Amino acid sequence: MRMTVATLALAAFATTTLAATAFAKPSNKLVVPLKTSAGQDAGTATFRQLKDGKLSIKLNLKNLPLGQHAVHIHEHPVCDAPDFKTAGGHFNPAGKEHGSMNPAGHHNGDLPQNITIGEGHVGQASFKVDYLSMTPGAADSILANGGTSIMVHEKADDMKTDPTGNAGNRIACGVISAPTP
Repeated sequence: MRMTVATLALAAFATTTLAATAFAKPSNKLVVPLKTSAGQDAGTATFRQLKDGKLSIKLNLKNLPLGQHAVHIHEHPVCDAPDFKTAGGHFNPAGKEHGSMNPAGHHNGDLPQNITIGEGHVGQASFKVDYLSMTPGAADSILANGGTSIMVHEKADDMKTDPTGNAGNRIACGVISAPTP
């Protein structure tokens, strides 16, 4: 009888735990570490899904060259150094052209501004976009199909030249993927 009660108790606990895990709400915040092509810490990108549907993106970058740099979301959750080409092209589920100044629309991976890396080789930027989300299963989700990546380029994005905005080589990368429970 003891074994039966213990077995039932264990089964009830396991079922409750699995149900809680299966129906848990996804986190509305994700912190992504970035690395340079040499493997050095390049700071973080923090993504937060806001109640109004917009996605907040906060960049706190370091150990990067001085000047303006493009930041884009790329299509694959892979950041193999030294060139980060494994990240693929810009995240572009709608099949648009590049650049916020493009009258036909822009890639979902095109972020609205460059980041300036200044004194101490650090830089911060913060913005909100309505064309990306962390909603599981949504076409515009940075977590769709296993995730995406965030990329820092060597030069500024001119916001119009297709396909990359003349942003140059990839100098830092971070994998964006759903946290494992």
